[in-house]
Amino acid sequence: MASVPSLASTVQQRLADGLSAALPEAASADPLLRRSDRADFQANGILALAKQLKGNPRELATKVVEAIPANDVLKEIEVSGPGFLNITVTDAAIVRTLAARAADARLGVPFNESAGTTVIDYAQPNVAKEMHVGHLRSAVIGAAMVEILEFTGESVVRRHHIGDWGTQFGMLIQFLIEHPHELDHRAEDGGEVSGEEAMSNLNRLYKASRALFDSDEEFKTRARARVVDLQAGDEETLALWQRFVDESKIYFYSVFDKLDMDIRDPDVVGESGYNDMLVETCRLLEESGVAVRSEGALCVFFDDVKGPDGNPTPLIVQKSDGGFGYAATDLSAIRDRVRNLKATTLLYVVDARQSLHFKMVFETARRAGWLNEDVQAVQLAFGTVLGKDGKPFKTREGETVRLVDLLDEAVDRATSVVREKAEKVGLSESEIVENGRYVGIGAVKYADLSTSAARDYKFDLDQMVSLNGDTSVYLQYAYARIRSIFGKAGDREPLAHPELELAPAERALGLHLDQFGEVIAETAAEYAPHKLAAYLYQLASLYTTFYDQCPVIKPAPAQDVAENRLFLCDLTARTLHQGMALLGIRTPERL
Repeated sequence: MASVPSLASTVQQRLADGLSAALPEAASADPLLRRSDRADFQANGILALAKQLKGNPRELATKVVEAIPANDVLKEIEVSGPGFLNITVTDAAIVRTLAARAADARLGVPFNESAGTTVIDYAQPNVAKEMHVGHLRSAVIGAAMVEILEFTGESVVRRHHIGDWGTQFGMLIQFLIEHPHELDHRAEDGGEVSGEEAMSNLNRLYKASRALFDSDEEFKTRARARVVDLQAGDEETLALWQRFVDESKIYFYSVFDKLDMDIRDPDVVGESGYNDMLVETCRLLEESGVAVRSEGALCVFFDDVKGPDGNPTPLIVQKSDGGFGYAATDLSAIRDRVRNLKATTLLYVVDARQSLHFKMVFETARRAGWLNEDVQAVQLAFGTVLGKDGKPFKTREGETVRLVDLLDEAVDRATSVVREKAEKVGLSESEIVENGRYVGIGAVKYADLSTSAARDYKFDLDQMVSLNGDTSVYLQYAYARIRSIFGKAGDREPLAHPELELAPAERALGLHLDQFGEVIAETAAEYAPHKLAAYLYQLASLYTTFYDQCPVIKPAPAQDVAENRLFLCDLTARTLHQGMALLGIRTPERL
């Protein structure tokens, strides 16, 4: 089905027609329409136009209003102040537009006409290392952006650029060669190894090898030689390295599963995936003059990037000892993503503290011609997760918080909240457990996504699982409450009645529902999932007001009023469900 024009776009068109009829010389002027507290919409464009035409704005505004023929969309247009237009739409136009949205599986949300291919780099854990709270935001924000962009019609390629290469692997592999059974294990019940067991094995091995590396010079020498073997592609060394990668994936996937995230094996392309390109990347940069040798290292310099001493701080692509830095890998990844994956946008969901690195990498790629007018690179930079004290989130012992522990605690807290209300709704134990997981993980995701990515946010579980305020639990309960209404509606069905007069709470809810498509487009264009979260919270709040002021079941309203209100309930539920799904949050039918 074709997308449904929003009321705002319909009103915008009527105003544009009026403008060109009244003022042909201003046919292309923008009415500057926006939602308003004083009326349904306000148009401010005539003020700027009056300046341009050297006319009186109120007189021009009156001319435009008179040029708009009577129609079934605009109920009233008032010229206000120095030349604003306050516009009220008809109740019938609201209901008709919503009915068209309800008839569409996509709720009338249009596809982006200029959609391209976005490669999104997110959820980047390190092999043989535990995931901690610092890994949360890249995964949650990235997964939401994947869903939102795909919903708008963008072709999305996921990439998980895991840390699976580097000098530490020499130490780990050499230790495994000398202690060959350290990664041998079987699950006690004979089944598959759990993520916790895999991480426990890796932790034990890492600590033992690090202790030996720090205390035994001969082992240190052997470990360093093993790095050379790894980089040279020695078969035995690569096979052992692969064991570490495979063991780590068991663990990664278990954590992502807890986060209710779908991570696919082909999408995991770590640092090692670009090894074969590094030499050529350096050669191309040096031959083109983009990079130059400085004290033996291959560097790219920037006029505006200087260190504390005032001297230029270069991007080091290749070290003086011949080793490659992160920049060589990141630049090779850009070449691969543009050339082989045909990306039109490269989106990096990476900590704001890496902003300078990516600024230099993107500029280097532009100078080399790998990024151009047809391909843009964007860092969706995110802030830090803080504890309740406003400082970086640590355990009481000052350790970094393990991501698994944090998620488990969120689920435990949420399960308690669900259990308190379970008897009233008649939930079984299995439903309590399942809903506890959906509510707990949803609470963690929503707390992250409802904050602008660039800002730090406080991780406060008490607030996150609260039934009141701007939380996912509030939204999930609003959805479940709507679903419960249909169990009590008897033979009454949701049905739009454009002929009815709407109560103020119905109008407010209807006008907000109609903005869904515009919010999705804005969220996708600005890589701003917090805008969708804010829209959904406001939707749930407006629904609460509607539910309090406009009886749906009891006291029983007239048949047509009941049907129209059930229609508003149904569209609200579907919009909440779709919006939450795009944020990666489940909406249980009963809570």
